[in-house]
Amino acid sequence: MGQIIISLIVISALFAVPVAAVLGLAALGLDQLYMFGRLRAGLAEIIWSKSSEFLFVAVPMFILLGEIILRSGVSQRMYAAVTKWISWLPGGLMHANIASSAIFAATSGSSVATAATVGTVAYPEIEKNNYNESLFLGSVAAGGTLGILIPPSIALVIYGLLTDTSVPELYLAGILPGMLLAILFSILIMIICRYKKTWGGARIHSTWKEKLEALPDLLPPVFLFIGVIGSIYSGFATPTEAAAIGVMISIVIAAYFKSLTVSMLKDAFEATMRTTAMIMIIIFAAMFLNFVLGILGITREIVDFINSVGLSPVVTIYIIVFVYIIMGMFMETVAMLLTTVPIVFPIVLGLDVPEYNGVWFGILVTLLMETALITPPIGINLYVVQSIRKRGGSFNDVAIGALPFVLAILMMIIILIHLPQVALWLPQAFY
Repeated sequence: MGQIIISLIVISALFAVPVAAVLGLAALGLDQLYMFGRLRAGLAEIIWSKSSEFLFVAVPMFILLGEIILRSGVSQRMYAAVTKWISWLPGGLMHANIASSAIFAATSGSSVATAATVGTVAYPEIEKNNYNESLFLGSVAAGGTLGILIPPSIALVIYGLLTDTSVPELYLAGILPGMLLAILFSILIMIICRYKKTWGGARIHSTWKEKLEALPDLLPPVFLFIGVIGSIYSGFATPTEAAAIGVMISIVIAAYFKSLTVSMLKDAFEATMRTTAMIMIIIFAAMFLNFVLGILGITREIVDFINSVGLSPVVTIYIIVFVYIIMGMFMETVAMLLTTVPIVFPIVLGLDVPEYNGVWFGILVTLLMETALITPPIGINLYVVQSIRKRGGSFNDVAIGALPFVLAILMMIIILIHLPQVALWLPQAFY
């Protein structure tokens, strides 16, 4: 009977049944099979207790912040300013794609929003400056993944809630790996365009006067980042309060650029409600599934089995990484985070390696989620970038263009496994 339930869940996922329904089906099926339906009585309590947590309010706030910034016109000005400063490098505007994504990531907290925003602004430049379309689109999809690593990050908020890990520490831990990953992306673009010179498009050269005149267009994201992150580490605000501060700053920015209208706010609120509802229903279904797995002792059995095998900590981590990479090809990232972390987190803490702690693992899982965002067949960023192509074209173009960037993320994962201080140094130094 258990195999039948699991088979039904796998088939449902393959046939694009909503993730929340798949997770709920798994929980209810296991409950009915082993506990005769008694555990479902606790579903309402789980939903109420989790939905009333103060930190959860940060999720819709960060989503709203990103939606307002998306509609404020900041992204177009920011991209044009970044273009003037770094498009002289081999690869031209592809570096602007990465840099703009990193900057926008520090305001939105969402990979999908980052990829969609930068991609919409950058796409017309492909034909205009004769870029290799596949690699150019791959750089947009890969740059978008920075949205869940560079703070503020919605994914890190959810991870912090799941594992009772400090969100401010997670935010600090994500800064250096996020910057290093952006640099790796740019180095990769330069290497490819050195060997394939025709892929790099036409270089755009700007005078120092033009560069200096463009600097004010980079200030709004900087003010937003300082307002959100600065308020947290100055002790002025909690992450939830900082998200609300970010929303207020984004409204001021939109008003400054004369894009603040009732219609714009209505669209931003509607998009926020839709995204929040989708995320929350997945969260509640996953939490109920984790509750059922915990009551049945499945989580503890998995941990005991891993410990009994006697593998070294590094080998265990690599096995976890491999499983996540495979799962990421077929699962939505939030669902993957919610269903796996409660099981894997105790295994990592049980390795008895001081550096392999909750903060470090949060950054590792986020990098693995980034990999999932640009690996077919379910990589969401790939579909987001494909959707902005006005002239059409094969989905394979985007997937192939993103492949080199997957290798860069894997390199960053290896660095993080063998040099945990890349993530831990900043939070340890601050605290």
